[in-house]
Amino acid sequence: MEIVKKNILSVICGVIALIALIALFWPIGGMYSDDQVKLDAPEIAENGGVVPISVTTTLADVTSIAFLVSENPNALAASYQIPAGTVPAVANRLKMAKTTNVIVIVEAGGKLYSATKEVKVTVGGCGG
Repeated sequence: MEIVKKNILSVICGVIALIALIALFWPIGGMYSDDQVKLDAPEIAENGGVVPISVTTTLADVTSIAFLVSENPNALAASYQIPAGTVPAVANRLKMAKTTNVIVIVEAGGKLYSATKEVKVTVGGCGG
């Protein structure tokens, strides 16, 4: 019973983190889906413990990039501040609990841009 309570609490915390992140950025002017944001992730990840993911963009004035994994206990998987004059490209290996959408949010010129891709996980990487 204690494990079930912890799992429910983890899911609730993940959802709250995702809602808080969206609410934090929403007043900037909304979020745009853009072809200038390229999210590279596998369609199928054989091991959810090490899912390679990367993002590149041709947008100007990129100040931050964040990865969200919607079904993970903590939805915000990684966040990066991009210094001025730096090529806006980030690569990482994420843990994923199960098949879900990976969302990348790029802040550029005071606006938010996103790209989404579903990654199918065959072996869980977040304790599952």
